[in-house]
Amino acid sequence: MSEFPAAQILDVDLSSKKISKRTLSAETYRLYPGGSALGLYLLLQDMPAGIDPLSPGNMLVMAVSPLTGLPISGLSRMTITTKSPLTGAIGDSQAGGFFPADLKANGWDAIIFRGRAEEPVYLSINGQEAELRDAGQAWGKVTGDAEKVIREDLGDNNLQIAQIGPAGENMVRYAAVLNMCNRANGRNGTGAVMGSKNLKAVVVRKKPKHKPVDREPFKKLASETKARMEENTVVSSLAEHGTDSGLIGLHLEGYLPTRNWYSGYFPEGAEDITGETMSSTILKGRDTCHACSVRCKRVVEVPGMVDPLYGGPEYETCGALGSYCGITSLEAIAKANQLCNMYGLDTISCGGTISFAMECYKKGLIDQKDTGGLQLTFGNEEVIFELIRQIAYKEGFGKLLAEGSLEAARQIGEEAVALSITAKGQELPAHMPQQKPSLGIIYAVNPFGADHQSSAHDTVLTASPKNRIREFLHQVGIWKGYSPDDIQTLDEEKVRFAYNTQCFYSLADSLCLCQFVWGPCWQLYGPSDLVDLCRSGLGWETSLYELMLVGERRINMMRFFNSREGFTREDDALPERLFKPLPDGPSEGVALNKEDFESAKDLYYKFAGWDRKTGNPNDYTFKKLSLDWLLRVR
Repeated sequence: MSEFPAAQILDVDLSSKKISKRTLSAETYRLYPGGSALGLYLLLQDMPAGIDPLSPGNMLVMAVSPLTGLPISGLSRMTITTKSPLTGAIGDSQAGGFFPADLKANGWDAIIFRGRAEEPVYLSINGQEAELRDAGQAWGKVTGDAEKVIREDLGDNNLQIAQIGPAGENMVRYAAVLNMCNRANGRNGTGAVMGSKNLKAVVVRKKPKHKPVDREPFKKLASETKARMEENTVVSSLAEHGTDSGLIGLHLEGYLPTRNWYSGYFPEGAEDITGETMSSTILKGRDTCHACSVRCKRVVEVPGMVDPLYGGPEYETCGALGSYCGITSLEAIAKANQLCNMYGLDTISCGGTISFAMECYKKGLIDQKDTGGLQLTFGNEEVIFELIRQIAYKEGFGKLLAEGSLEAARQIGEEAVALSITAKGQELPAHMPQQKPSLGIIYAVNPFGADHQSSAHDTVLTASPKNRIREFLHQVGIWKGYSPDDIQTLDEEKVRFAYNTQCFYSLADSLCLCQFVWGPCWQLYGPSDLVDLCRSGLGWETSLYELMLVGERRINMMRFFNSREGFTREDDALPERLFKPLPDGPSEGVALNKEDFESAKDLYYKFAGWDRKTGNPNDYTFKKLSLDWLLRVR
């Protein structure tokens, strides 16, 4: 067995054009082994509180993990960590594809970006060689065209590119970073931070990937993927119909967010925008990430309308740019998804902000004088296409919507604020806390805003005792099952479930694992398998206890970051709409209970070791997690 590796860091000062190389000791790297755990450690060493997210003083870190690129499903993701221009809190965003594995293959565990270049640049990495190059010819171009320019400039097609589009260049507060023109570090506005730094792209050459340390047990673990997929209906459906395969079930239960979360029921269009419909109509192929057998990525084509280069819509996109906005055409959603990938926009925040504007229009809070003549009616496909363009270029009414729905609401007026469906200023993803109340707790307390992949969802608790899910839940300390009839209960065990699975998902994001493969509730590989992976793949003699501490440490670092920025318990809130009875469909009358929610939040703080009044970690919690050094950098 090998020793835990040191981390190799590329430190890029864009202001001075100085590129330096750093080594982080193995002892430190083991505490913060990749992803935003590593990103936070690096940010908090050097970046003071109160920095404007779009100023040169903000730092941005791209990080992978020691496991990234090993030849097994689910090990090719990258995290970007920065101060979010959308929320003002810590920003965290993950993406898959092939860029992460090739960044690691070039010998780098993380890249730090500081300052601001005088003119547009991109960073080119070829092994240990790194240089900043002129991006003037690529600046202003959509992602597909910019990729061509960069490949021609380098005279090389054997590379991977993570880049921003015009939305990032124009510092739209929910701009994304795209690789392969369709894999997005979507949330929190990481693309806007790159744009503020005049950083167009990061380019890495394709290199041979690293090999597992103990090949035989690693090979045995990897060889089980196919058999586990065949016995797992959730993952096999994900492979066949993509993440959108679950949309119809949510609609039939009354929990598909519709018309800006007014309803959970979309009878006029749900069946037309499902993954199954996509498979039988516009699907051209299934794409994948490095070494992954699941192949859940959709590639769609609509001749003369949608280019396969830009992939295809995920469930969240079909929700945000579909049911949120009353859109019933899958072709229209695919085109809207393409526009977001071309311009570099997060589809969730984009769709959530547009649907907010549509409800404002419906209620008469804005009119055509405000919108430049656009009719923002629910179901209007053409207006969505135009708004996406306007948002990306900050033109017309899009300039206001480029700020996100909460800031737009504040500028429209107090009545509009109630229509912004956000947590910490970030638009909610398409899973309804009215159905999944423990997820509502995570939406509220999660340091980087509402996120559907920061914990397991309540519905997994209905699995039968013989289901593999129950075994995985037991490994993270969850023993109680629930019937479908009492799934909306928000009791002590639900709060424990929320916190424990949040720590595991935080660990997964630190190690840059795909949660569809390595999440504790997707049944492909579970917590004990992850321990085996660390041992055979890396030679890391670890335990589930140590790994869970990694996840807990990351969450507490995030809360520390936010506390320095003035965030308190009051920011751990949900939109008032979620506490009002749903008006129609199978979920008619269902709502979150405010008293139960606040009591559950109190209990969550106790489990986490956070102050009940402020919602922030106490000194003992920092010391328990080997984070007492944070007490010196307050």
